[in-house]
Amino acid sequence: MGTSGHKATVYDLNGRMIGSCLCEYPTYYPARSYVEQEPDDWWQAVCRATRNLLEQTKIKPEDIAAVSFSGHMMGCLLVDDQGNPLGRSIIWADMRAKEQEEFLKSRIPMEEFYRITGHRISSSYGLAKLMWIRDHEPERYRKACRMLNAKDYIVYRLTGRLVTDYSDASGTNLLDITAKKWSEDIAKAAGIDMNLLPELLASTDVAGTVTPEAARETGLKEGTPVVIGGGDGSCAAAGAGVVQEGEIYNVIGSSSWISGASAQPHFDPEMRTFNWVHVDKNLYTPCGTMQSAGFSYQWLRNTLCQEEMKQAKLEGRSAYDLINEKAAQAPPGSGGVLFLPYLMGERSPRWNSDATAVFLGLKATTGRNELYRSVLEGVGYNLKIILDIISARFDKSSSVIVIGGGAKGELWLQILADIWQREIVVPRYLEEATSMGAALCAGVGIGAFRDFSVARTFNPPEKVIKPNPANRNVYEKLFRAFNAAYETLVPVYCEMAAL
Repeated sequence: MGTSGHKATVYDLNGRMIGSCLCEYPTYYPARSYVEQEPDDWWQAVCRATRNLLEQTKIKPEDIAAVSFSGHMMGCLLVDDQGNPLGRSIIWADMRAKEQEEFLKSRIPMEEFYRITGHRISSSYGLAKLMWIRDHEPERYRKACRMLNAKDYIVYRLTGRLVTDYSDASGTNLLDITAKKWSEDIAKAAGIDMNLLPELLASTDVAGTVTPEAARETGLKEGTPVVIGGGDGSCAAAGAGVVQEGEIYNVIGSSSWISGASAQPHFDPEMRTFNWVHVDKNLYTPCGTMQSAGFSYQWLRNTLCQEEMKQAKLEGRSAYDLINEKAAQAPPGSGGVLFLPYLMGERSPRWNSDATAVFLGLKATTGRNELYRSVLEGVGYNLKIILDIISARFDKSSSVIVIGGGAKGELWLQILADIWQREIVVPRYLEEATSMGAALCAGVGIGAFRDFSVARTFNPPEKVIKPNPANRNVYEKLFRAFNAAYETLVPVYCEMAAL
């Protein structure tokens, strides 16, 4: 269950993807910083996608061994005691609860909060959104029975149970991440009723079975086991094959994150990174997320590459292929041009909503090729900060698994390998890791797989890109310059934000 739609995917017991079907749903923006979705839109998309998938693949409902879910995290959907939604869900991108965020900061020191939850206090998370509803829509809050995330609501519609899993709970700002239980201290400080928090399950627990009514609507067989699954970030880790301590992966989408598997949460002294619970309940996924990775590339295409877009349309090619060809003609380091990729502020590692994007080092000799390459390199520099923080707590891994749409571009992968001086491992499935993670939860949950180690055979490496040692020196120098440029600009960002 993504932000823009629901994708139903079916795998066989050997990890082979047999089919996939996408049904989109709308997102609503009723006011500035408000981002909402209708729970019934989710359910209708699940029903349509499931029926279409079964029809396309000619798979009989009785041959589905289990159903499970990956879903977008950090939302807040309130339901009554009958499971009926009390209005739209406030989803992860909604930032309206700034006042509630500041209230929490006044009640609990940030360092103490971070040590409990593995996260900073932020209006991004479910807790602040729940507090906003309490403060601004008290009748809705009074009628509420449970707070759910997206996949939890669908599990309810299938099984009748109001539950969540540890991974999604770790995105609420309410979970004691080490004890794996709801934090009474945080709920008390926030003034939140603990009864609103659903029962906690492991991602591999069977939440229930498909009810007769749900079977009629989805086309699934009544009694099919429903394994609860996990949040999309944690499912992606499993789908990428990161299921043992010390392994690291990177997702390059519109945003980008670097994460790994660890037996313990990673509490960074500067709180630059954060932690989810892995879908394997014995592991965690320390993580850092930057806002504008693929989005920076998309911005470059839409803003500066009209010529390439016209040519691509005439030739029936992707504009990105043409941009890559030109970027490849620029030298490593882009002739000293740096791009700071802060088009939408920044989360990890900077945590600076005032930061903006910058081209630095432009000269009379700078051409388009250098600008194009500098955008790819700028994302790589920013991700290197996260990679260095995450890997500092692990044995130094010589490789990083890379998935997501950005992993299709060989030039970008080579740039990342050179900046990070790590091998880049590209698996078979690049954009199906979250659904594969859910499928792994289902298989482990019903006993079809002994544990998550089967992930390596489900999504094996297809390609390894080695770093070019000749480019190490220039990238090390420019990485230092990249960080120095940001630090120098911090007071300028503050001043400009006040204009």
